[in-house]
Amino acid sequence: MIAINSISDFRAAVRNGPYAWPGGYPLYFVTSDGAALSFDAAKAERRNILESIRDRSSDGWRVVGCVINWEDSELVCDHTGKRIECAYADE
Repeated sequence: MIAINSISDFRAAVRNGPYAWPGGYPLYFVTSDGAALSFDAAKAERRNILESIRDRSSDGWRVVGCVINWEDSELVCDHTGKRIECAYADE
């Protein structure tokens, strides 16, 4: 997991994109309450996320990490309900 401890950490993770390098594995964000956020949702809600990181809020928007989705083919974004791509799915 890539720890997100500051606004600059979050911005760097977004700039690096939705895939880990090297390897190209799909990434998603984790909030302080354990919710999963897709990159699209995090970009759309960046103002809420940045404010929560700045204020260290526990409002559901404070992103604390960026993680590879290795095998959870049923992982969905808690904000949009859309499936988050995984690296190794049992299909």
